Amino acid sequence: MKTHVVVALSGGVDSAVAAALLQAEGYRVSALFMKNWEDDDTETYCSSAADHESAQMIADRLKIPLHAVNFAAEYRARVFTRFLDDCAAGLTPNPDVLCNREIKFDVFWHYAQQLGADVMATGHYARIADQGNGLRLLTGRDANKDQTYFLHTIDSGILRYTRFPIGVFHKDEVRARARALGLPNAERKGSSGICFIGERHFRPFLQQYLDGVRGPIYTIDGEHKGDHEGLMFYTIGQRQGLGIGGPGEAWYVAEKRRQDNALIIVQGADHPGLYKAECRTLDPYWLGPAPALPWSGHAKIRYRQTAEPCQIEPLADGGLRVRFPKPQRAVTPGQSVVFYNGPVCLGGAVIADA
Repeated sequence: MKTHVVVALSGGVDSAVAAALLQAEGYRVSALFMKNWEDDDTETYCSSAADHESAQMIADRLKIPLHAVNFAAEYRARVFTRFLDDCAAGLTPNPDVLCNREIKFDVFWHYAQQLGADVMATGHYARIADQGNGLRLLTGRDANKDQTYFLHTIDSGILRYTRFPIGVFHKDEVRARARALGLPNAERKGSSGICFIGERHFRPFLQQYLDGVRGPIYTIDGEHKGDHEGLMFYTIGQRQGLGIGGPGEAWYVAEKRRQDNALIIVQGADHPGLYKAECRTLDPYWLGPAPALPWSGHAKIRYRQTAEPCQIEPLADGGLRVRFPKPQRAVTPGQSVVFYNGPVCLGGAVIADA
């Protein structure tokens, strides 16, 4: 009997090619389309209806069944509520990391099993390999598209039930395969923005759910330059939307000082105040055996960053101290620092402060 795989079919080209590749390998393929956001379906930001239509066209082209499910309640309870809490605390959270752990590789997988799935698959640019100490998560071959940064907190036990068919390809190869297969979305633009919510203007969106608390804007030298609308609406390294003009170079956010609700700014894109040589994290999550600490390797503090050399050591509170020989720009509390040993994604942790 053929292995039954349920593919998370989003309507995009990556998941479409993933489904086609698995079909060509001999799997019995079914597709599952998730709708996880309902608050403003009439907005152009979240095009779930258009995505569903695209997914149906792909399923029809491949002659595979397409199931649709609404996980909006689970998404709100397990991802969006946490996202709002972190924003309200002045952090800059990454909901895509939480969405993968809580929805795509948990809720989705349990639903797929109800459909009779033996394994699940997604269109992520990542790989899985057995390196002698169990299955490990590896970076995608396309370094510019590698998505292990967003996958570093998924349950390592699910790797044996997961397939990443496009992880061995570059994006241009994926599009070429979509064209060769005659897939109707071969030229469809890639998605971005908040996971399942889509692209939108961040501040007006957040203001629908949270009330900002105004506070002072100071230069790194303590000069008062104005007032901000609420720390939640800004992120480290931000340039736009500060409302500060005047002569000289542009101003950038260097720190969100939560203890006195102050926004600290510096002038110039390469100001030393934007760079940090170390950060402290919350408890780490390891995808497999934890490395012996202290440990030296590489880490990313944001998606699409080249992994940089680092040293990590344990802290008494269970977190980590991460030191970078080369100071890193815009180390942001609430975001994740993710650790790598060559192509192996070891895990990561949420940045507490820098």
